[in-house]
Amino acid sequence: MRLSLIFGAFLALPFLLNAQKANTGAIRGNVYDKETAQPVGFATIRAEGANLGTISDVNGFYSINNVPPGTYQLSVSLTGYEIFTAQVTVKKGEITYQSAYISESGQNLGEIVISGRKAQAKTDVQVSKISVSPKQIKSLPSVGGQSDIAQYLTVLPGVVFTGDQGGQLYIRGGSPVQNRILLDGMTIYNPFHSIGFFSVFETELIRNVDVLTGGFNAEHGGRISAIVDVKTREGNRKRLSGLASVGPFQAKAILEGPIVPLKSDNGSSVSFVMAGKKAIINQLDSKLYPNINDSVGIPFDYRDFYGKLSFLSGNGSKFNVFGFNYTDGVNYPATKFGWTSGGGGIDFTLVPTNSNTIVNGTLTFSNYDSEIEEADQEPRTSGISGYYGALNFKNLGRDNEVEYGLALTGFHTEFQFLNFRKITIEQNDNTTEISAYVRWKRKIGPLVIEPGFRLQYYQSLDDVSPEPRLGLKYNITDKLRFKLAGGLYSQNLLSTVNERDIVNLFVGFLSGPEETIYEPNSTTATKHRLQKALHGVSGFEIDITNNFEVNVEGYYKKFTQLLALNRFKDELADPNFFVEKGDAYGIDLSFKLEGKRSYLWGAYSLGYVTRNDGQQVYPPVFDRRHNVNLVGTYQLGKKREWEFGARWNFGSGFPFTLTQGFYTNYNFDDGVGTDVLGGNPDGTPGIVYASKRNGGRLPYYHRLDLSVKRVFKFSKYSNLELTASATNVYDRPNIFYYDRVRAERVNQLPLIPGLSATFQF
Repeated sequence: MRLSLIFGAFLALPFLLNAQKANTGAIRGNVYDKETAQPVGFATIRAEGANLGTISDVNGFYSINNVPPGTYQLSVSLTGYEIFTAQVTVKKGEITYQSAYISESGQNLGEIVISGRKAQAKTDVQVSKISVSPKQIKSLPSVGGQSDIAQYLTVLPGVVFTGDQGGQLYIRGGSPVQNRILLDGMTIYNPFHSIGFFSVFETELIRNVDVLTGGFNAEHGGRISAIVDVKTREGNRKRLSGLASVGPFQAKAILEGPIVPLKSDNGSSVSFVMAGKKAIINQLDSKLYPNINDSVGIPFDYRDFYGKLSFLSGNGSKFNVFGFNYTDGVNYPATKFGWTSGGGGIDFTLVPTNSNTIVNGTLTFSNYDSEIEEADQEPRTSGISGYYGALNFKNLGRDNEVEYGLALTGFHTEFQFLNFRKITIEQNDNTTEISAYVRWKRKIGPLVIEPGFRLQYYQSLDDVSPEPRLGLKYNITDKLRFKLAGGLYSQNLLSTVNERDIVNLFVGFLSGPEETIYEPNSTTATKHRLQKALHGVSGFEIDITNNFEVNVEGYYKKFTQLLALNRFKDELADPNFFVEKGDAYGIDLSFKLEGKRSYLWGAYSLGYVTRNDGQQVYPPVFDRRHNVNLVGTYQLGKKREWEFGARWNFGSGFPFTLTQGFYTNYNFDDGVGTDVLGGNPDGTPGIVYASKRNGGRLPYYHRLDLSVKRVFKFSKYSNLELTASATNVYDRPNIFYYDRVRAERVNQLPLIPGLSATFQF
């Protein structure tokens, strides 16, 4: 009953916050690129004479509220675009809508000016938040000459990637299952292909990627470490366009255009976009790279498809329908692994003509099924499918913003695993989660305060998790800002990957256990059956010049309860799950320098991660103490048709458990009569691990990548881009893992040159 009242209060909020101030009005609209009709984010919009202004968001939407009645000159400006002006009349208690279609500037700007992003940095908290654009992704030297968000995420501060093959993403001490990956609101359970260079996301379709590495506010939930939120753009609303690209690793194509073309600046339209890519490296590896992995080659195969249908009205309201299908496979002599993922959904944004409250909603479905076959084990399978529905409201004021919403999540898990003792561990469960949140942002002079509260109800566990959050920023000067954030976080999803695993392509998903679980190394039952964490982040950002900025953040994540599958249970009576605690703390430093023709990005991370299972405090396999990334690009030519890029990565060695010895394996088919002295043992020796978990360290990792691009422009809309690249230029033999049984070292991929061609029209 109490829970129903709380959720009912959230539903009543729109009526409490709906009213516009009676003696003022508002100016609202969207900023679009005049050529493509795509939204333009971070533009500066001002109502001249009223001394009021704002910044457009990533979707191009803006709202200037509490404007006194009168007639004003509205101006829209952004570096690289012509200034747009229009006369608008504001009436008492009404909202005036004015869209702005801005054209790229034909002039070569002599200097970099303060952008909308810098102005937004003064009004948004943005703690542990990194926004990535397609332009930044493409600036990185890419494997095979084709850029991908998977390669860009690895250069961000606080992010650790374990390798080129079967790589996993670890963010500030959290494991992959503790990171929520979203694509247009859909949960993507495995965003990376088995060859870690490429993700399921299509770079040219990405509008924006927000990477929240910790301390995120109440609008995000269901994970205890990090959020990666990928949003795609709509198709071209004015003309048919697309691209075709081929490189040594993959081929891809995009087609987009209007079904109902945009006929006027304030008109409506219907557009589509379709994208697909397929791996070709498994067919070309023996010809292009005959010396890699000898007879094995590069045995990766994947196929991706994404489509989107968009309806856009004249006042900025929109409705999207989208769907995807992804497949992946790798075929090693001793291991065959594959997965499929699919889903779809709808989202909408309603911009009422007489209310300050913007409404958006999402309804999605996604699934993920995987299977692995190993020479010495039975096949293992895992499947997870789920739906997600959310309704969100945002009330906009001059110096404050209130956002609140409700969400319903449900998922079904199927898992079957046969361990080394021939004990079957399986799960077939349905889980439902209900959540509600509210976030309030208020600007008081130089102070920006952003408290939030999230309520998570886990139906299958009959557990409620109240989660307060807080963000704060103080503008010490126009160029120096202090910030902090923190909160409580919980989740009910766990994976089968164990902290001892160095390489594990197979990741199964399970819901939280309904059985009793116990405190580490004790017989005392835990107070709850969720994974929970506490975050604290603080730091500062400084604009040294208009085009040189530095960001420093220190963080602490206390994982108060972590659950893991007991894959190594010896007897049926042993519990299926065990409990750990953990800590992750460190400091991240990054800088960005942008010039007319150059771009330089650097990041250094110092991190410490520990786990405590009640017997030992040990570092997990992804505990990388030092991590350095440097990225640089430079453009040449009168029309900047040449671009040179370089990226260097350095990382200290990952921990691993040392080998203490080996023993002979016997299957004891003859019982006590087995001849252990003169008989024939099993072919694979047993391994005796050192008692200290992860007490050793692998060698340091470092790699240099280079690329050069040349663009040939044929017409206003068509061009050809040729990219030559080289990965691991000085052929560093970075270790991937050590095969203890065969006493063989397996390295990451060596020097890989590549050439790709992309034709756009």
